[in-house]
Amino acid sequence: MPGMSAPTTGGAGACPLCDSDAGALVWRGAKLRVIHAQEAGFPAFYRVIWVDHVAEFSDLSPADRQHCMEAVTLVEQALREQLAPAKINLASLGNVVPHLHWHVIARYEWDSHFPAPVWAHPQRECDTARETLVAERLPALHALMRERLERWADLGEQ
Repeated sequence: MPGMSAPTTGGAGACPLCDSDAGALVWRGAKLRVIHAQEAGFPAFYRVIWVDHVAEFSDLSPADRQHCMEAVTLVEQALREQLAPAKINLASLGNVVPHLHWHVIARYEWDSHFPAPVWAHPQRECDTARETLVAERLPALHALMRERLERWADLGEQ
């Protein structure tokens, strides 16, 4: 179909999301992976990355779109349950890296950019003490994400 990007496997240097995990791997399934992006100032910044190299969400089949969004939902729910942020930001941009991935970001009223997007200009200085408190809770969060994603996988995710 014109305008549709065909899945590819990338190649050396072709795509940073094809060439590496692109962060600290939390979970890997047959069609997608979840990584902790480790972005400075945002201790609970995650990406759900589609394995095949496609640029747009609409390039996926209806079943794969549902599959992708269920993973995004599971990550969001785990963030809300474990960290109780003020808000969860979800974004799929792809302007810099045209490989389908969703940003799932726990936001706090005290974070340096709140209420603006994480890519905007800072509103205040970073609160490193609070960031550290969030970071200390990430091992439990990652365990919960893996548990939920594995249970989902066992129910037919793959």
